[in-house]
Amino acid sequence: MARHRWNFELLTCATSGHVLVAPADVDERTGPLLVRRTEDGLRWQRCLRCDVWIPTRAPRDHGETPGPGPADIVIPERGRALRDRYVLRLIALDRLLHFLLLGTAAVVVFAFTADRARLSDPFYRVVDALQNGVGGVGARPGTGLAGELEKAFQASSSKLWLLGAALAAYALLEGVEAVGLWRARRWAEYLTFVATTILLVPEVWELTGRVTVFKVVALVVNIAVVVYLLHSKRLFGLRGGLRAHQRERQQDMSWEAVERATP
Repeated sequence: MARHRWNFELLTCATSGHVLVAPADVDERTGPLLVRRTEDGLRWQRCLRCDVWIPTRAPRDHGETPGPGPADIVIPERGRALRDRYVLRLIALDRLLHFLLLGTAAVVVFAFTADRARLSDPFYRVVDALQNGVGGVGARPGTGLAGELEKAFQASSSKLWLLGAALAAYALLEGVEAVGLWRARRWAEYLTFVATTILLVPEVWELTGRVTVFKVVALVVNIAVVVYLLHSKRLFGLRGGLRAHQRERQQDMSWEAVERATP
């Protein structure tokens, strides 16, 4: 039974274009695997990333000088190396979303703190109207969204400024993680692992008070990120560490890998 898997090579080539080697840059070994001609005048060139043969109509070249050989051909990211790039960028998008949400929350807190005096009068008029059942709507004091906002108005300015600063710092951390992961930096993998692992503790603690779908999904995603970074990226010397990780990447980005995948 055939196994189906995501073909990240085809997806990348569909968005970024194929990686082809010029016919003049192949030698006797690489030529038959990368460039072929048919009797109808077509020249077929093999993509170094997705292994698809691309037809181009070109005149037959005679007297081409031998190419540089397989050792000088640059193989693009493919196989596990390309898969890791997509996973890291998916995590980076998650961190970017956190950055936007936390950054927005920090701005709201700072703006609210700076203009709380002007907002307090209309807020309390709305709360009084709700509690008195205007239009048949009633509300219990200190409950729901109105109760949470009332707590915010009663909180000291220093606490609100501290909350805004904490949200801004957390947003900055998520933004740095997003940029580093998108660019596949090793330091970003360590930073994301440490930060995510530390934040698992309060996430688990929150579930002891109230369980929601959002909290459960966030916890599962963060656990998956931690396990992936630790196992697949071989952090802290696990499974051979960085050297083993680099050897694994080179196995899929070598000329031998192209020969093994020859259709």
